[in-house]
Amino acid sequence: MKAALLQMVSSCSVQVNMDMAEQLSAQAAAQGAELAVLPEYFCLMGKHDSDKLHIAETFGDGPMQHALSAMAKRHGLWLAAGSLPIAVPGDSSRVRNTCLVFNPSGECVTRYDKIHLFHFDNGVESYDEARVLQAGDTPVCFDIPSRDGHNWRIGLSICFDMRFPAHYQQLAAMGAHLMLMPSAFTYTTGSAHWEVLLRARALDSLVWVGAAAQAGTHENGRRTWGHSMWVDPWGQVVARQPQEAACVVAELDMQVLRERRKQLPAVNPGAA
Repeated sequence: MKAALLQMVSSCSVQVNMDMAEQLSAQAAAQGAELAVLPEYFCLMGKHDSDKLHIAETFGDGPMQHALSAMAKRHGLWLAAGSLPIAVPGDSSRVRNTCLVFNPSGECVTRYDKIHLFHFDNGVESYDEARVLQAGDTPVCFDIPSRDGHNWRIGLSICFDMRFPAHYQQLAAMGAHLMLMPSAFTYTTGSAHWEVLLRARALDSLVWVGAAAQAGTHENGRRTWGHSMWVDPWGQVVARQPQEAACVVAELDMQVLRERRKQLPAVNPGAA
């Protein structure tokens, strides 16, 4: 299965970001990708945490969701829409950081709400997603019947989740062959931990890993690490893009996964 990571440097303008997502999705389709993955917060890198509250949409309705549905249908893609803020019923002070997946007919087939919320403070940089986010609690997989003849089961996660191996062990037990990790890693933590975490998660369960990243210096002054990458089930990086907006395409081979699991039977049988 050919798949694409859509790396972005999102701004404070939802419209500008949606236009960039459209351009990158078109590039993915033109290169033959069946699946395209946007980064975390692809729709907005705001100036304040509360900016997420102002653009939050009700699940199943809203201009961003309608645009993503149309995008997937227009380009004939499975579109994993990184993350966008979805309203919490009855709580206007919190949103869910949610990845929605659209099929090539434009239907939203599943949602995943980020479970592990980022907190970091080194005395210079400080982030605490719990200020405006409500954590999810349910691991999620979905299936793509690929043109390669295989049914790919795909596990969802978002950014900080990747520091929690048990999350991916659950996805592997659910049968996942590919783990998606849309992210907005800071430059500080990314330069130290990004690649080693992605390769470790691939090795934990002998799965393919795809991480679409925010990459560069944003309008709000935040600097993200980038380095969107595809990692194979043996922990080897097969494609990467260090910085700037880009479409990073790779051919994912189910047979490679099966051969590695046969050679090294270290995966829960439920994931075979």
